[in-house]
Amino acid sequence: MTDLDAYFARIGYSGPREPTLAVLRELHALHPATITFEAIDCLLDRGIDLSPDAVAAKLIQGGRGGYCFEQNGLFFRVLQALGFQVTPLAGRVVWNLPPGPARPRTHRVTRVELDGESWIADVGFGSAIPSEPLRLAPGLVQETRHDTYRLTAYPPGVVLEVLRDGDWLPAWQMPLDPCEEADFELANWWTSAHPSSHFRHNLLAARTAPEARYALLHNRLTIRPVGGAPVKEVLDADGIERALRDVFRLPVQPDWRPLIERAAAYAGE
Repeated sequence: MTDLDAYFARIGYSGPREPTLAVLRELHALHPATITFEAIDCLLDRGIDLSPDAVAAKLIQGGRGGYCFEQNGLFFRVLQALGFQVTPLAGRVVWNLPPGPARPRTHRVTRVELDGESWIADVGFGSAIPSEPLRLAPGLVQETRHDTYRLTAYPPGVVLEVLRDGDWLPAWQMPLDPCEEADFELANWWTSAHPSSHFRHNLLAARTAPEARYALLHNRLTIRPVGGAPVKEVLDADGIERALRDVFRLPVQPDWRPLIERAAAYAGE
């Protein structure tokens, strides 16, 4: 069972505990504002434990963040405990990737049935995460506080697209067939352990707060204020450590320092 009291304290929620759209929207906004998207354990070769107790210990009690299997797994269990009708889905990430062969299904989201409508809840997609649930209505343009989205149809399901700088950019492809937890265990192993997984090579963090989106990739910090132009900064090692602690609100540990220094030395685009 998910400890709802502990979870709500973690994200700063004190509202009703009923399966309503208003509750879903508020939780969907508070979660990514508080629980940072990050995959530092992959860089430390610690592996990612998806058991409910391990995720709660890390993301709730431990003050850490996580990536989609942890984030959306926790959110799924919270919604389920509140009485929402939920279904786990798995899709293919295409964000910032060139066209090519189909990629494995390494992204988890939650489908929510509410008052005769279907919604997609996704609190684990880094710097492009929707800050509110999206209606599962292909073609409908949906404006949120931070970005504008649409879901477009493709044969097995839908594609999430984000409007950035005048262009519709595909984020993920999501078949609509239900998944089992065993499916996520397999995908999680590949994502956290396979040598080609970008989580094994890149220091990254993202937090979507009411005032702005914050994203760190290697030594590049990008801030996208609501209603304003993006601001980008290159950080040294001390700056990265401060950002992880103060911007992304992570409990920085001494054994993170080597990977922080490697990120500070990054010289790519």
